[in-house]
Amino acid sequence: MNPLDDLPCLRDVADAFSLRARKSLGQNFLFDENVLDRIARSAGDLEGAVVVEIGPGPGGLTRAVLRAGAGRVLAIEMDPRCCAALSGLRDAAAGRLAIHEGDALECDLRRILEPGVVVMGNLPFNSSTRLAMRLIEHRHLIDRMILMFQKEVAERLVAEPGSRQYGRLSVLVQWLCRVEWCFGIASASFVPAPKVRAAVVRITPRDTPLSPALEPVLRTLTQAGFGQRRKVLRNALAAVSRDPQDLLLSAGVDPRARAEDVDIASWCALAREHVKRAATG
Repeated sequence: MNPLDDLPCLRDVADAFSLRARKSLGQNFLFDENVLDRIARSAGDLEGAVVVEIGPGPGGLTRAVLRAGAGRVLAIEMDPRCCAALSGLRDAAAGRLAIHEGDALECDLRRILEPGVVVMGNLPFNSSTRLAMRLIEHRHLIDRMILMFQKEVAERLVAEPGSRQYGRLSVLVQWLCRVEWCFGIASASFVPAPKVRAAVVRITPRDTPLSPALEPVLRTLTQAGFGQRRKVLRNALAAVSRDPQDLLLSAGVDPRARAEDVDIASWCALAREHVKRAATG
């Protein structure tokens, strides 16, 4: 008999530890085991894998990942109530689960992540973008990430040029990673039910960026371009370039284009041209 099968249901665990989702922590607990197992399956083969889970809450996804055969799971949880609630699952996992109490936005990920790790998590909606970008900074250690976001954020992550959702986040993340939409999750699946829907996204770091560019320059240009989406780029980039029209033409970008019309390779060409001009004065 698998000790995991003898654990009380997630709702009973939450009740036993008086776990009520706190809005200040961006918590919305997911108790639907069918959905949790589907998230685990979105990670592909987890047999023997090392998994770092961000924000396990009462442990629903943690259970699904362990059932899927993960060799080791390290759960990063900042809520002491949830850490206590995970103690029974840790015992049942017989050495396969460790709990790190702390904030994933502040802890030293270099000490936590190890090469080839799989990162998973139902990210708090109020900090999901910052968490994702912090994880991407450590992408050289990560094999793949299966993360849950507010649906609108997930749509921006996978958006293509020309779409309403395509923006700075799309460019910066897709430049460094391949991003795939997995599935959406209805609000009713959560406790409490949020006012927005959620979606699961698979993010796989690229061996090399999609196109050569200096990241700080790419960040500066996309911030200027997407910060004034209604303006054509020759006007939007005036704050960061002495001659934006010539910059755009030299990079092969139509000066009359708007930020959402420019693909990632072209944003990178703009960044390279901007660096070249800065070097020549």
